[in-house]
Amino acid sequence: SELIKPYLGSKYKVTEVPKSLIFDMCKHSGPVNEIQWSPVQEQSHLLLSASMDKTVKVWDAVDTGCCLKTYCCHSCAVRAARWSPCGRRILSGGFDSMLHLTDVETGKQIFSSKTEFRISALKFHPTESNVFICGGFSPEVKAWDLRTSKVLRVYKAAVQQTLDILFLPEGREFLTSTDAVSRDSADRTIIAWDFQSAAKISNQIFHERYTCPSLTLHPKEPVFVAQTNGNYLALFSAQRPYRINKKKRYEGHKVEGFAVGCEFSPDGTLLVTGSSDGKVFFYNYHTSRIIHTLSAHREACVSAIFHPVLPSLLATCDWAGEIKIWQ
Repeated sequence: SELIKPYLGSKYKVTEVPKSLIFDMCKHSGPVNEIQWSPVQEQSHLLLSASMDKTVKVWDAVDTGCCLKTYCCHSCAVRAARWSPCGRRILSGGFDSMLHLTDVETGKQIFSSKTEFRISALKFHPTESNVFICGGFSPEVKAWDLRTSKVLRVYKAAVQQTLDILFLPEGREFLTSTDAVSRDSADRTIIAWDFQSAAKISNQIFHERYTCPSLTLHPKEPVFVAQTNGNYLALFSAQRPYRINKKKRYEGHKVEGFAVGCEFSPDGTLLVTGSSDGKVFFYNYHTSRIIHTLSAHREACVSAIFHPVLPSLLATCDWAGEIKIWQ
């Protein structure tokens, strides 16, 4: 994209809050579960989307707002889809319990495997590009190696479902958020794991009785944020013992049982989250105050993500199947 070229190799500028709508992209016939910009900067005009309509789509979300490709390899809702680190493949997992690695150009499956559970979360390892972690409606989370098409390791948690997976820097440890909240206990809501040994490091991280549908890491500081079904974002240390910051809570948006995503701006100054009422909330990371509220969608907005290179360009998606690009 010619729009991205001037920004390649230069330092990321300060993030402004986007105010105006550039593209309204409505090709999905079901809720959009996940969106992700291409991790390769030269190809970061490409946006990936996964939907309940059983498809994965790739969009030119910077220049034209057009859908470039649609992949129909799943027979049920696609809950999770991720670009491979090289940007040439797409890993997807769905409620059909299938894992697919698809070649972006040809649309052919390079790897397919049936799992024992419906998949709801996928993440590539930050330094080992052939390794990913898969979780879903199961007490187990699995690490896979794409070179062998086999499970590398199994992480066993006494839970019913994994909601999200977050690798900590360097990938030696990772976190899972689960639905293990019961009336008498809130342990195991967030579990920290040792990637190599598959040992649990801690399951006493978050003590409120709320599930956490999404987790996100700060780009510069050793902290992470958990989206909670208590309608607030909680801040934690990303280093052992992963203590919660009781002084900061990001409140005002609504979650209400939706898997609402949250993310930091690339410069780390803003925290952005969707909301079940269709709005997007922008918080000052340091003060935890709301800076701006964007009335983005009529249905629940489940994801809002900043572009990795272009300052202040934001993609949002909703439960009606719409994807919008803002600046």
